[in-house]
Amino acid sequence: MLKEVEAYLAKLGDLRNQAKTLLEGLPPEALDWRPIQGEGELATNSLAVLAVHLAGSQTYWMKEIIGRTPIHRDREAEFTAKGIGVAAMKAKLDAAGKVAEDVLSSLTESQLAEGRMFRDKPITVRGGILQVLDHFSQHIGHMQLTRQLWMTKDRK
Repeated sequence: MLKEVEAYLAKLGDLRNQAKTLLEGLPPEALDWRPIQGEGELATNSLAVLAVHLAGSQTYWMKEIIGRTPIHRDREAEFTAKGIGVAAMKAKLDAAGKVAEDVLSSLTESQLAEGRMFRDKPITVRGGILQVLDHFSQHIGHMQLTRQLWMTKDRK
């Protein structure tokens, strides 16, 4: 496996572990709690939504964009996730991690530079991997803030 790919997989593993840690030790209602309810750009997502979305997005990018294997992804359903236990969310994240390892582990240097299309825009395989890392990192920040807000919401 290329050292570059090893580094990408290590970072994805670190981010996945951060996400799983942020789900631990909370009551079920905390996993579905949204700091700002409603619709639109000011509304926020729950920890459950963010975890399910991260797994879905990573799997989509790895299989469909990078691996060129069409999958059925119900992106809208990711944003309505509710009532999912911690173990199930961790399993989804781990399954997405396995997909990433399966897709990325055999890539060659030339394949990292190959072009793909995403939303009618060109991107390299390497760029797609970096997109996944960036997206995951952003949502880890959202998860951290959501957990912090939950932990302090009843304090006066």
